[in-house]
Amino acid sequence: MSKIVRGTMLLTMATFLSRFLGMIYVIPFNELVGAQGGALYYYAYNSYNIMLSVAVVGVPTAMSKFVSKYNSLGDYRTSMRMLRTSMFIMGATGLICFLALFFGSDFLAQIIITDGDQHGNTVTDVKNVIQMVSFALLLIPAMSVVRGFFQGNQSMGPTAVSQVIEQVIRIIFVLGSVFLIIKVYDGSIGLAVGFATFATFIGALASCGVLWIYWRKRRANIEKEVHQQTFDSHISTKSMIIELFQYAGPFILVGIATPLYQAVDTFTFNSAMRSIGNSQEMADLALTTINLYGHKLIIIPVTIATGLSLSILPALTKSFTQQNRDLLFQQIRQALQIVLVLVVPAVVGLTVLSNEAYGSIFGMHEISYTGSLLAWYAPIALLFALFTVSSSILQGINEQRFSVVSLFAGFLVKLLFNTVLIQTFGAKGSIIATGLAVGTAVVLNFWRAKVSVNFSFKQTLKRALLIIILSTIMAVSVLCVKFIFAPFLPYGESRFAALVMLVIGVGVGATVYLWFAYKSTLLERTFGDKVRPDEIVKRIKQFVSKFRR
Repeated sequence: MSKIVRGTMLLTMATFLSRFLGMIYVIPFNELVGAQGGALYYYAYNSYNIMLSVAVVGVPTAMSKFVSKYNSLGDYRTSMRMLRTSMFIMGATGLICFLALFFGSDFLAQIIITDGDQHGNTVTDVKNVIQMVSFALLLIPAMSVVRGFFQGNQSMGPTAVSQVIEQVIRIIFVLGSVFLIIKVYDGSIGLAVGFATFATFIGALASCGVLWIYWRKRRANIEKEVHQQTFDSHISTKSMIIELFQYAGPFILVGIATPLYQAVDTFTFNSAMRSIGNSQEMADLALTTINLYGHKLIIIPVTIATGLSLSILPALTKSFTQQNRDLLFQQIRQALQIVLVLVVPAVVGLTVLSNEAYGSIFGMHEISYTGSLLAWYAPIALLFALFTVSSSILQGINEQRFSVVSLFAGFLVKLLFNTVLIQTFGAKGSIIATGLAVGTAVVLNFWRAKVSVNFSFKQTLKRALLIIILSTIMAVSVLCVKFIFAPFLPYGESRFAALVMLVIGVGVGATVYLWFAYKSTLLERTFGDKVRPDEIVKRIKQFVSKFRR
């Protein structure tokens, strides 16, 4: 199995687990803080995420490309110099953004709400939670650079493990502190949510500890490579920083693609919905369903692309730097096919089981409406995934600047058509506008890849057709199962019944799809012969024998 596949699986599993935990803990969290606390939590993280994107300015991902490039040239010393320089830069930007967010919290709070808003929060509440979450900016930018350094060395373990540990510790702190403040000490929701946002800093501390352990274990080998190198680029620190930021520039925009699309909804959704006769309550329900709760569900399939984009970038950069076109094309095809093989059936499954997925996790209130919105939104996950991976492909072939063009074109489409489509199709219009926007960016990225390196999509399109056929068979099987269980399992009314139907549907759908994908040799062609049953059994036995020893 190639390094791309191994790295993808490792980072995908870690990212999936992290996202899954991030979705599940919302259930008890909402039970504790209610709508008021949920809104307050959203206000804090919305401001924090934008400031974090400014603080890191795309450097951690660019670090991966930089290290991979110079390691492929045998210049390990330059990679180490960049690590030290980048940590200093990220430490400085993190501190500046922390100060800006901490001391600008009152100004932001007054923009976000006025005292006595619909959820009962005050400007002081919003100010306090923003200040609490801002402390994470002191650690996360510099920590992310270390992750990028390991990824550039095609070592995905440190990122994967630290990511999971960070999320686990954060969630424990969130639920523990909120439970104690509200249930034990009868404290305010504002104070509880403040500690919940501060959990981001606690999780970052845990992640730093994991990365330090990995660094101590691997430092000797890294320093050995530096001492034994025979080639030195003799690049100045100034030139080194300029090159890094040339790589990094587009990544800050790619990283805030989703917040940009959601920002358009923030300023246009409510007014467009009211203009066609919807109440503010209905507009709030639709916006929350799409951009908050629904997004938490569709982002899970996108984690596959996130893991893939992180693992493929160093390999693509190395192949491109060494002018190995055959290997480069093979890696691009494999990357796209991995996304299609895994994301397409996930998207189709989520569409077919949208009511059950949303209802079992977030409640059955207005499930016919919220479930239908999720069904429309689910396919957008594929476009988000393809945008993430195609942007990494462009980065790997040194066409990262074009990502800015494609993102801007997509944002312009969303901005121009969002209100019109909402007024025409209701809340679904926002989803359609997002689909058109992200789809435009994806098509432009693919076009640039084809023009730049003369890459052919012919084989990928053939595989895509097969995947669509298998996913259709899977969808039909799930619909049949729902029809069979409908007379005695009220999954349209009961939250528990919806959960049971969801588990059964996912199990049947996954089994059908994987069986057909294996029999058609699709899995073997995409992932290699390691996915054959005999190879899987062999690897399990090897793992068990090592564990026993």
